[in-house]
Amino acid sequence: MSQDDVCGMLGRRRVPTPLNHPLPRAVNQIDRREFVKIAGVTGVALAAGTGAFGCGPTAPIIGSGPAPDATERELALFAIDEAISAGAGYVDVRISRHWNESVSTREERITNVSRSESYGIGVRALVGGSWGFSATSDVSRASVAAAAREAASIARANDRIAPSETVLAPVASVPDGRWVTPHEVDPFDVSIEEKADLLFRANAGAMRVSGVEFVNSSIGSVKESRLVATSEGSVIQQTFIRMNPSMNITAFSSDRSDFQSRGSVAEPAGRGWEYVLGLDFPGNAPRWAEEAVMKLSAAPVDAGTWDLVLHPSNLWLTIHESIAHPTELDRTLGYEANYAGTSFIFPPEEALNDLRLGPDFMTFIGNRTEEGGCATTGWDDEGVAATSWPIIENGIFVNYQTTREQAAWIAAETGIMESLGCAYGQNWASIPFQRMPNVSLMPGEQDLSEDDVIAATDHGILVEGRGSYSIDQQRYNFQFAGQVFWEIRNGTKYRMLRDVAYQGRTPEFWNSMALLGGPATYYMGASFSDAKGQPSQLNAVSHGCPMALFRDVNILNTA
Repeated sequence: MSQDDVCGMLGRRRVPTPLNHPLPRAVNQIDRREFVKIAGVTGVALAAGTGAFGCGPTAPIIGSGPAPDATERELALFAIDEAISAGAGYVDVRISRHWNESVSTREERITNVSRSESYGIGVRALVGGSWGFSATSDVSRASVAAAAREAASIARANDRIAPSETVLAPVASVPDGRWVTPHEVDPFDVSIEEKADLLFRANAGAMRVSGVEFVNSSIGSVKESRLVATSEGSVIQQTFIRMNPSMNITAFSSDRSDFQSRGSVAEPAGRGWEYVLGLDFPGNAPRWAEEAVMKLSAAPVDAGTWDLVLHPSNLWLTIHESIAHPTELDRTLGYEANYAGTSFIFPPEEALNDLRLGPDFMTFIGNRTEEGGCATTGWDDEGVAATSWPIIENGIFVNYQTTREQAAWIAAETGIMESLGCAYGQNWASIPFQRMPNVSLMPGEQDLSEDDVIAATDHGILVEGRGSYSIDQQRYNFQFAGQVFWEIRNGTKYRMLRDVAYQGRTPEFWNSMALLGGPATYYMGASFSDAKGQPSQLNAVSHGCPMALFRDVNILNTA
């Protein structure tokens, strides 16, 4: 698959900013009246399609959606004004409202229905080399002014011990940005009764399979309205929708001596209610239930060396832990070490464009553009337009995940001064910092099916679904399990196995990859609650990948 094909599939790729690109005019040289005037004039120009202020073909409004609430917009500009008056050199503001809903069932009864809503404003200010942050759920002007001034005060206090100035990569202002998660049906327009009915029908289908005794299922729905405004002239209104369906089926042996479960049957996604309907839980539940029953009599795996065929429903989590996390730049440089460690991809000057992490046909793309991805957006929390870029290209590590601040940390190695749009705060009460984009393994150039990949091994194991996992503090040594395991003999699925886990070290494992499935085998898995930072924040993120074959992998019996 060519780079043009990749960019076409995942979204546009921005032209990098060279190191000699002039930095934007200092924000404290733009007073509030001028900012409001620029924002208003540019909004009219955008509506007319003139592309003024660089927001035409090179920086289009992505998707469509409602204009910012006038009161919220004015409040965000007011907060910026207050923070700058308190000494900040740069300010960004987030006003967000979050809706969360969950419907949970067990067999024929509802076990939980919950709905919550959160609303507030967060202000991040930069003074010299240091950040300050403050947030409040009281959106009165007095409270917002106090929060803005507190953010600047915290930054000023921190700056007394800051080791150096913070340089932000340049970014085009977006005075009227709007984006909405592509969807057909807003899940919050669907009644609790309709959601519960779908789960009950799925549970009933699973319970009809002999040997199944317990079924748990749920549907989680998230909606967020987020307004981001910056002191450089951006005002961006976005709406995010994500779905999190789940089901877990448990079967017991006739003598009650053993039980086995089939879970992880579906993945979260940045889509609407139509995504859940398309999963067809009621139609697929009997098959998943039969797999839970089959696991009771499956043969225990013989530990040793096997070829390994990983279904995307399993491989995405291995990507998340062994590729996506260690390519976070703050983790690599030790700024993020308390939560889940650092990274073996260090130091940047030795790793970039030199470290081989896989064969020539292996390419990983970081992106905020992949439709259906949980980390997909129009712009990040610093007003950087969503883009896609290679993290590993033809097997060689070529780039990290960065924010505007981090771009300068590796500019000497990359030769560019550009954020890759990875700034994100969990909500209005959380400071934005570098968070993972969607990180996806590109399909092979040959149009190989699942059966084609299975046929390429004589002595192997096919693993479906995510299971338990562990990985060390440098993202180097790991162990992963799954949900369903099939022995492969002479290129065909032979019988079900159980108690399987695969073990490896990240570079050796990915370099053992022998074959990739084609685009038809591509599938996106996701984490709804990827944690990072102190205090901890959660991020939703997706990872796409095709079927993949790995040679000579160490297999453990976990019984």
